[in-house]
Amino acid sequence: MIPLLLIRHGPTQWNVEGRIQGHTDLCLSEAGRAQVALWSLPEEFRQYDWAVSPLRRAMETARLLGVDHARPDPRLMEMSWGQWEGYTRSELRARHAADLGENERRGLDFCPPGGESARGVRARLEDWITDVRARGRPVGAVTHKGVITAALALATDWDLISKRPHRLDWSSAHLFGLHADGTLTIQRLNIVLA
Repeated sequence: MIPLLLIRHGPTQWNVEGRIQGHTDLCLSEAGRAQVALWSLPEEFRQYDWAVSPLRRAMETARLLGVDHARPDPRLMEMSWGQWEGYTRSELRARHAADLGENERRGLDFCPPGGESARGVRARLEDWITDVRARGRPVGAVTHKGVITAALALATDWDLISKRPHRLDWSSAHLFGLHADGTLTIQRLNIVLA
């Protein structure tokens, strides 16, 4: 089994405001930088190979965690929310209630206008996981909520419609196990970084 550690980037101003970022390339907020500066990567994960989403908020988080050698990989980017990026969920519900509601009922096939489906994010993640399996080394990645959610869905066969199988703390690390047959399982969730 190959260990696979996933960490979400620190907060941006849009996170504080509840705005959907998707591919919008924002840096960490001042408070986000201060929060991540308090995080400490547990020793057991320091020797992992590291990858990172090329979006600034993830790259900055990786540097603050001391994993300057992380390789950028676009497959680790957040889901594109297309025309809905920049909105809060309440703004979306007020302006696009019917479209949003219908879309949410699609689960893995949820796809914002001009954006990417949750199934598409999962496919990108599976492609990256195939490469991780081929290298055969423990890997850590600084990524996004959508990618970590896709990993959770893969590990639990969650359809994104039913109740979330586990509560995730987005300021913690999440350890999955990648098995020889390509399956992903949960090893430990909500590993404290502070």
